[in-house]
Amino acid sequence: MTLRVDDAASLRQAMVATLRDEGLITTDSVAAAMHTVPRHDFAPGEPLEKVYQTNTTLVPKIDASGRQTSVVSASHIQAIQLEQADVRPGMNVLEIGSGGYNAALIAEIVGPTGSVTTVDIDADIVDRARAGLRRAAYEQVNVVLADAEHGVAQHAPYDRIMVTVGAWDIPPAWLEQLTPDGRIVVPLRFAGITRLIAFDRTPGMSVLKARNYRLGSFVPMQGDGAASEQLIPVTPDVGLRLDQNSALTFDVPALRKALNTKPVESWSGTPFDMPDELELYLLTSGSELPMLHAAQAAVDQGVVNRTVCNGTPTLVRGGSFAYRIKRENPQTVSGYETGVIAHGPEAEQVAGELLAIIRTWAGRYYRRSAAHITYHPNTADTSDLTGWHTTKRHGVLAVAWP
Repeated sequence: MTLRVDDAASLRQAMVATLRDEGLITTDSVAAAMHTVPRHDFAPGEPLEKVYQTNTTLVPKIDASGRQTSVVSASHIQAIQLEQADVRPGMNVLEIGSGGYNAALIAEIVGPTGSVTTVDIDADIVDRARAGLRRAAYEQVNVVLADAEHGVAQHAPYDRIMVTVGAWDIPPAWLEQLTPDGRIVVPLRFAGITRLIAFDRTPGMSVLKARNYRLGSFVPMQGDGAASEQLIPVTPDVGLRLDQNSALTFDVPALRKALNTKPVESWSGTPFDMPDELELYLLTSGSELPMLHAAQAAVDQGVVNRTVCNGTPTLVRGGSFAYRIKRENPQTVSGYETGVIAHGPEAEQVAGELLAIIRTWAGRYYRRSAAHITYHPNTADTSDLTGWHTTKRHGVLAVAWP
C-alpha cells in the first residue's frame, strides 16, 4: 500500500507527540517546525514509517572502510539540539554538517526575517541537501560546499552556530563568526566520549560557558578539523581507547594476563541511574581514565561484562583494572544497583578505589547537568585553571564538579 501525503502528516504529528511526551520538545516553536517540515522530502525512497520514527537515522553515506560519513540525524537528536540552541525569529544561523532537514527546521523557526546557512565538505551531501530543500520549498537556505573548520564568513555574524557532526575542538573561525552574545551547540569529543554542549558567549569575555549538555552520538568531522583517537589493543577483542593527546601508557602484557584471572565483583549500594552522568564524572573528576572497549566475542566468551561493548571508563593500576557494571536491586530508586568488576593481582584494591568514586558521585552529584563545562580559547589566560582539563588544538576544555 502506498502512503499518501495525509499519512505523512499523521506520522509527523505522532512523531512530535512522542517527542513532547519524552520531554525532548519543550517549546511551541520547535514543535511547530517539526509539525510543518516534511521530513520525508529529505529521505526519498525511505518508508514513511521509518522516516518518522524518533530514534532512526536516515540515508547514511558509507566510505570505503564501511564507516558512516554522513546521516540525517534521528529526530530526537534534532529536537534536543534545537531546544538547546533556543533559535528565535529573525536570527542568523549557521549549521555545520548538512543534510537539509535540520536546516529546514531552523528556517521555519527563524522565519522570513531570519537567515540560515548550512555547510558541508562533501559535494554529494551538499547536492542532496539542496535537492531536499528544493522539494520541501526551503530554497532560501544558503547551502555551501566548504570545509566547515573555517566557517562561512560571507554570511556572518551568526547568532547561533549548530554543529551536527562530532567535533574534537572549537575552531577560531567559529568564534570569530559568532555574535558577541551568541551560542554554539556542538557535539564535542573529549576523554573518549561525546557530549552535545550548548556554549554561551558573554560579551567582552573570551571564555565559553556551557548552558547545558546532553548525551549524543554523531559522525565525526572531516577535513582540517578531523581528529582520531588512540586504540591500545590488549587482546584482538579488547582494547583501551584514549584521546589523541593522551600521554597515558599501560603494561599491556600484565593487563592481558589480568583478563584471564577470576574477576572480583563488588557492589556500591547506590542506584544505577543516569549512567551518562556517572560516566562523565568518572572521566573528569580526577586522574585520566581510558575507555575499555570490547567486541561481542569477548562478551560471549565471558572475558568481560556486556557493558564493555559500548565502552566504559576503566580505572587501571599497573596490571589490575576495574570498571562499573549493574544488577537488579529493587531496593534502589532505579531498580538497579551500580557495581564494579575488577581483574588482576590488586583487584580488590582497585575495585575499592573505583567504588569510592562512584559513591562520591551518588552522594554529591546524583542529578542532571551537575558538571560545569567551560572552553578557553588559546587567546584566554589559563594559567590559574584548576581541576580536570584537556588541551586541544585551539583551546582548553575544562570540567569542574563544584
